[in-house]
Amino acid sequence: MNLLAESFPNLADPLWLVLLALVPWLAWRHHRRPAEGALLYSRLPGAAAGRPAATAAWRLHLPFYSRLAAFTLLILALARPQVGYAWEESLTEGIDIQIVLDVSGSMAIEDFRPNRLTAAKEVVKGFIAGRPGDRIGLVAFSGSAVTKAPATTDRQMLRFLVDSLQTDDLSEGTAIGVALATAASRLQGSEAESRVIVLVTDGANNIGEIDPGSATALCAGLGIRVYTIGVGTERGVPVPVDTALLNEIAERTGGRFYLARNRRALDGVFSEIDRLEKTELEVKRFVRYQEAFQPLAWTALALILLPLVPATLELTAQP
Repeated sequence: MNLLAESFPNLADPLWLVLLALVPWLAWRHHRRPAEGALLYSRLPGAAAGRPAATAAWRLHLPFYSRLAAFTLLILALARPQVGYAWEESLTEGIDIQIVLDVSGSMAIEDFRPNRLTAAKEVVKGFIAGRPGDRIGLVAFSGSAVTKAPATTDRQMLRFLVDSLQTDDLSEGTAIGVALATAASRLQGSEAESRVIVLVTDGANNIGEIDPGSATALCAGLGIRVYTIGVGTERGVPVPVDTALLNEIAERTGGRFYLARNRRALDGVFSEIDRLEKTELEVKRFVRYQEAFQPLAWTALALILLPLVPATLELTAQP
């Protein structure tokens, strides 16, 4: 669930605002009345006390403008201003993804800039950042395999773990079968709608107690799709990518095989996987309103009573 700290004004009955058109007309009508009001200045308590008529004039108009202001505020109150508080709830059928990254010594070859592993790490980080609705885990492998992170939404931790991968972390070799089985075991208990493994390697399986065929059967049995990516050029590769094996793994699990000969191609591969494995995201918006007309109504009442204050003071001051 995604909460939004958002507030905004709203009018429940805005048609009442049409009456505001009467306000300038009432003010104009008040001042267009015959000049008989001038005779009333002498009757004001202030004028009778010898004060200048201009000083007491405001008291002549005070009742009208108090009532006019009260009328305006009552219209606004009838329009029922409200303060709305909104929040959003994101319902997602998330995908659990295990990224399986080869860290064998050949991944240090510099046919990618600066080398295969560094290029792969940068692309993987971009892929992770672009999928905020999914849980993503990380498995590193060479002669053995180790789970660096179970499926998680902690993008900062994943970025740190990807950055920390080095080619000398594990024993030498390329244990593709062990790596696949390790990732599959991490996804076995997942309740996600879709479970995916993305395998990135530049070699062929040459070590490990679990053969790739058995690991592939395990993935297929669990309903896990495997996308396999072979990286590297023909130049200077001591052990060529086993394209036949990677293609077979992908086909048997419902995934796809890609061969990336350069950094640009590798970017494109991850972009295509990103498009193929879309997360379904449903966002529901909820709004709760609180009434805010009460201050307007109380202020209107105070303005209605305001003209009575001077008269009351005059009466109380008389002996």
